[in-house]
Amino acid sequence: MKYIDEFQDPGLARRLLDDIRASVTRPWALMEVCGGQTHTIIRHGIDQLLPEAVELIHGPGCPVCVTPLEVIDKALAIAARPEVVFCSFGDMLRVPGTGKDLFRVRSEGGDVRVVYSPLDALRIARENPDRQVVFFGIGFETTAPPNAMTVYQARRLGIRNFSLLVSHVRVPPAIEAIMRSPSCRVQGFLAAGHVCSVMGTAEYPELADRHRVPVVVTGFEPLDILEGVRRAVRQLERGEHTVENAYPRAVRPEGNPAALAMIEDVFEVTDRAWRGIGTIPDSGWRLSERYREYDAEHRFPVSGITTREPAACRSGEVLQGLLKPHQCEAFGTACTPRTPLGATMVSSEGACAAYYLYRRLGTAPAARTPQPAPQPPLEASPVV
Repeated sequence: MKYIDEFQDPGLARRLLDDIRASVTRPWALMEVCGGQTHTIIRHGIDQLLPEAVELIHGPGCPVCVTPLEVIDKALAIAARPEVVFCSFGDMLRVPGTGKDLFRVRSEGGDVRVVYSPLDALRIARENPDRQVVFFGIGFETTAPPNAMTVYQARRLGIRNFSLLVSHVRVPPAIEAIMRSPSCRVQGFLAAGHVCSVMGTAEYPELADRHRVPVVVTGFEPLDILEGVRRAVRQLERGEHTVENAYPRAVRPEGNPAALAMIEDVFEVTDRAWRGIGTIPDSGWRLSERYREYDAEHRFPVSGITTREPAACRSGEVLQGLLKPHQCEAFGTACTPRTPLGATMVSSEGACAAYYLYRRLGTAPAARTPQPAPQPPLEASPVV
């Protein structure tokens, strides 16, 4: 209770900012991994309150945004089938595929439904035994446990007309890929607190040691962000590179054992393509062999899809932290929430959506540190 009372102190934000300003002696670049953190930063102008020497780089922390175009197009093909009820969270319906989105499929007669839990999709499958019900299972480690639980329940209850279109991704391999990129400028990370509430912090010390970067597990309120920045800057100024938990009210080092056990039972680690980035080894999950019959990609013939990204969309550079959204020529003109070129403009956690929503529409100022020329990032295979 003492910690919570202090955290709600209205003067704490000023003291945190003063501490950060007093600590900084040289430029530092920090990446917030989570799109929810990005929205907090832009909404409250935290990046503008920080001293000029501290730059916040937006990372690939929006699960909707990094779902590869090929998977979106597979979803569109499955959802258009007459025997299918396609269920998804609402933030996926406007994500553009090659030529259309799930809203368009629904307008053309597809049975596309918004649900609020994967268990809602399982209930629809039980109520409609003559239909094939598919749930679009995307996300980071936070949504993996409920999706795994739903498949586990389907198998336990013998519900055979339910399947999962899986596009789960994992944060630590993405951090590894970012740090190995020759264009990387990141010197410290604000790790996503909700991911660590599931997975714990065991995967991060090795990353911090290998790349000599501090990793601070951070929450999502403005004071959470400032505290994460303060701790990361202090480590950098001292030449340290450890893992700190600045979100102890939600994160334990061991994570959530029940959730971890469910993930381990239902999923297995696999290489995964990230939209705009490429294939990152061991960065995703797929259904394990014992649950493979519930994999929508195995149930429906959706192979051989040819994808095409809009040439004007630079969301891949935004997701890698190489470009701020309003530095893209299409931002706010050809690309808006009504006419999105990429998922980063329509997702509730997308960086482009945050800049548009909170009116960061002007010409970007000169970069604080020299930007390297764009090049194939993350040592990754291209998404095709």
